[in-house]
Amino acid sequence: MDMNTIEAVVPTTDPAQWRDGDAWLAGGTVLFSYGSTVLKRLLDLGQAEWPAITVTDQGIELAATCTVAELYALPQTVESASREWPGLALIRPCCDSFVASFKIWNMSTVGGNICTGLPAGPMTSLCAGLDGKATILSPDGTSRDVPVADVVTGDMQTVLAPGELLRSIHLPASALSARVAFRRLSLSNLGRSGVLLIGRLDPDGGLVITVTASTKRPVQLRFPAGQVPDAGILADAVGDSIPWPLYHDDIHGLPAWRRDMTFKLAEEIRAELLGESMTVSGDFWPPHNTSPQPSTQPAVPSTQQKEARNGN
Repeated sequence: MDMNTIEAVVPTTDPAQWRDGDAWLAGGTVLFSYGSTVLKRLLDLGQAEWPAITVTDQGIELAATCTVAELYALPQTVESASREWPGLALIRPCCDSFVASFKIWNMSTVGGNICTGLPAGPMTSLCAGLDGKATILSPDGTSRDVPVADVVTGDMQTVLAPGELLRSIHLPASALSARVAFRRLSLSNLGRSGVLLIGRLDPDGGLVITVTASTKRPVQLRFPAGQVPDAGILADAVGDSIPWPLYHDDIHGLPAWRRDMTFKLAEEIRAELLGESMTVSGDFWPPHNTSPQPSTQPAVPSTQQKEARNGN
């Protein structure tokens, strides 16, 4: 965690202040874990005071500094509870996919997870799966919007140029209004995601499947209304869209296993959204409730809690 080359910590949200040897600091959970021997300054976003979450009829705006804990609480807030947005059901399984302690949840940020560019980054999975748009600020004072699915370009690689700052992510109401499905697999019960797929059946009848964790960057398969695939067509589309070199290879899963599980989970999602079956592999998605993660556990009625405390 020591970075003994740091000469200054500068509170700022202005990309114009960036210079060689700087790094943006949000939650710092990855920055301090990996360390550095070359950084000179940290540009601290801790005093940004950006509203973490803004809910409107157009969708949800997530500040890059929104923490995992703040995002996890969103589905039960008054602002979101009144919305007919099935896509909200993806939030907690994706937060659970960090498989992290409350200490990490209260520090790690949505933007930081995306900008790190890890294939298994669950905030990339969530925001890409819901067609999120990232607003990126540049040192020259301009800004640009980039689909989150295009922000991560490889293992720990992104489209961000030196000094650029991810400001926010917009999740559109159109995607939040879709029926959704989620699948995640890991080689161990509480391990890093080896495969994570999100599916959407949009209000217009189109099907979108977003592949992450098994691939070095997000891959989206889109089927317009009237062209929703059967099992064979979907398998062909997965094979055509993801060449062998794109599958990730690390201690959390060999490419061959990731490829096989991508085909398997994609078909499960297709069948679930089309009402053909209900097979659930992996963790964190109802009705599969064997995971120790909080989003899969049913609430215990207060009477049962009292009985438990009384030893009944």
